[in-house]
Amino acid sequence: MKKVELLAPAKDKKTAIAAINSGCDALYIGASNFGARKKVPNSLEDIKEIVDYAHRFYVKVHVTVNTILTDDELVKAQELIQKLYDIGVDAIIVQDMGIIKLALDGKLPPIVIHASTQCDNRTLEKVKFFNEIGVSRIILARELSLEQIKTICGLSQAEIETFIHGALCVSYSGQCYMSYYIGGRSANRGECAQACRKKYSLVDDKGNIIAKDKYLLSMKDFNASSHLKELIDAGVKSFKIEGRLKDENYVKNVVAYYRCEIDKFAQKTSSGKVFLDFEPDVKKSFNRGFTDYFLDGRKNLSTADAVPLPFSREVECIYNFDTPKSIGEKLGKITKAGRDYFEIGGQEGKKAGGQACIRINPQDGLYFNGQGCLVNKVEGNKIYPNKMDGISVGFEVYRNFDSLFEKQLENSRTKRRIGVKFIYSDGILKAVDEDENSVTIELPADEPPKNPEKMKENFINQLKKTGESDFYAEDIEIDDDVPFMPVSKINKLRRNILDMLMAVRLKNYRRDSQKPLKYTKFPQHKLDYRANIHNKEAKSFYENCGCAVCEMSAESGSFPNELMRTKHCLKFAFNMCKSPKKLFLIDERGQKYPLKFDCKNCEMVILNSCN
Repeated sequence: MKKVELLAPAKDKKTAIAAINSGCDALYIGASNFGARKKVPNSLEDIKEIVDYAHRFYVKVHVTVNTILTDDELVKAQELIQKLYDIGVDAIIVQDMGIIKLALDGKLPPIVIHASTQCDNRTLEKVKFFNEIGVSRIILARELSLEQIKTICGLSQAEIETFIHGALCVSYSGQCYMSYYIGGRSANRGECAQACRKKYSLVDDKGNIIAKDKYLLSMKDFNASSHLKELIDAGVKSFKIEGRLKDENYVKNVVAYYRCEIDKFAQKTSSGKVFLDFEPDVKKSFNRGFTDYFLDGRKNLSTADAVPLPFSREVECIYNFDTPKSIGEKLGKITKAGRDYFEIGGQEGKKAGGQACIRINPQDGLYFNGQGCLVNKVEGNKIYPNKMDGISVGFEVYRNFDSLFEKQLENSRTKRRIGVKFIYSDGILKAVDEDENSVTIELPADEPPKNPEKMKENFINQLKKTGESDFYAEDIEIDDDVPFMPVSKINKLRRNILDMLMAVRLKNYRRDSQKPLKYTKFPQHKLDYRANIHNKEAKSFYENCGCAVCEMSAESGSFPNELMRTKHCLKFAFNMCKSPKKLFLIDERGQKYPLKFDCKNCEMVILNSCN
C-alpha cells in the first residue's frame, strides 16, 4: 500500500493537539502574521509546543505564510521563517514569489517550501513551472478533475497535494478580488469578507429577473471521500482538509473520519494508532450540503432542459442557493404540523407498526426551507421547537446541530498511542517502537523470585499498563526468568524505559530539507494584476523568469477588471448555455456586476461594475 499524508487544519494549539490525537499525518497552522486567515494567529511559543507534540508521533507541522507581502513585510517574513525553522517547523506554505526569490538568493534556511493553492495552480503549465523551480510540493486548485490530477501527478517530481473536504471558494484561489473591490478587504492579504456568501439577484440586459435574492455564488462543501482510492492511485501525496477557522469538535470529527477512510486504501506517513471513543460522521459537522465538485468533470445534465430551475437538481448541484449556512444531516420530511409541534417521517429506522422513528434531542438545531429552529423538547414523535414560524408539511428537515454528538466530541478522550514491543532476555529489557527505534535497560539480578511463573505474570501485567504515556504495548516477549521486583519497581522501570524510548524517537526524527531552487521560464510573457505581484522581489523573480510585469497587484492600486473567475457558471446552472442574453449580478446594495462567459473553458467571470 502507498503511503499518503492526511493534512489537517488547526486554528490554535488546542485544535492542533486534537487533530494530532484524531489521526492526522500533518497539520497546517498560521503564525502571528502573513497567513491567509488573519483572524487566527498563533505565537511562536504555541507553535513550538505544537511541533514538540507532533514530532512525538512523527506528525509534520506546516505553517502558512501565504499572503502577498509589501517590501517591508517581506523583511519581517524572512525573519519569521528563520524563527519557524529554528523551532522545528517542517514546511512553509507560500503564495508570494518574493519568498521564493529569498530562497533563490540563499536568504532562507533550508525549510521545505510548498506552493500554495493561492498561486493559482490549475494548469499543467503552472505545475510544470513550480516543478522546474524545485519547490517540494504543489497544492492544486480545487476545480481540477481526476483525469487532470492524474496527468499532473504523472509529470510532477514535486509532491502533489489536493483538498478533500471543507468549504469551497467559488473563485479560483488567488484570483478573487471581490472582497477587496467592495470593501478594501483583500483575500490575498488574509482579510476575505466572503462576498461569495452574500445574496445576489441575476438579471438579463432587459431587466428581467432570473433569480432574486439568492446565494448565487455560495458553493456546497467539498467531500471527496468517495474518490479517495482514485486519488491515491492517481499519485496524490497529501490530502488536505480545509478549515483553519473551524472549531475543535469539527476537526476531531472530520480528521477521525478521513483517518478511517484513508486507512482502507493506504498507509499513514506518521506513527501511532488512534483509539477512538466516538464514531465519526462528517454529516454531523458543519456543512452546506456536500459536493465532489468537478472531480468527475462537469456533471452531464442532458435532461436539464426539462427542469426550469436548478433547485430540484440536488444530486448534480455544486451550489446551495438557499443558504450559506450549515444545513447538516438530512432527517426527513415534516409529516404533521400542530399548533406548537411538528413530526418528521425519516430515515433512521421504524417503530412497531411501521411508523418512522427519528432520534431528536432537546437543544438540537434543525434547518428547513432556508431557516431554522432549536428543539425545546421531544415527546414521542412530537418535536416542540422554540418557534413555529415557517414550519409546514412537506418541508425537508436537516439537523445542523446534534447536541448529543457535540457533547460526545467535547468530552472525547480519544488518544493516539505508539505501538511498542517489550523483549526480555539475558537480564536485558528492550523496548522497540513501531518505527524500529529501540532502547535497553539492564535489570538488577539481586534476588531470584520464589515463584518464577507468578513473577513473570506480574512483569507482563505491569508492562501492559502504559498509563497516560504516548505508547501502548503491542507485544511482550519474556524469554528468561525475571528477577524478583516489587510492582512499584516494575512500574518505575516501565516509565523509565518509555521515557528513554521517546527521547530516542525525537532524536531520530528527521526533517526534510528544501533542495536548491532555480529560475525557469514562466509560461506567460506578460503579467498583470492577476499575478498578485506586491513587492520588488516578486517583480524581480518574474522578470528573471522571462516575464514582463505590466502591472502590480490590485492591492498596490491597480484597478481590477476581473473581480472573480470561477468554474461555477450561472448560465449553466439556469440552463442558459445557448442564450445570447447578457447577464448581470446585483448585490443587496444595488451594485450591478456584468458577467462574462468563457464558454470554451466553461468559466464565468464577474467584472467590476464600471464595465
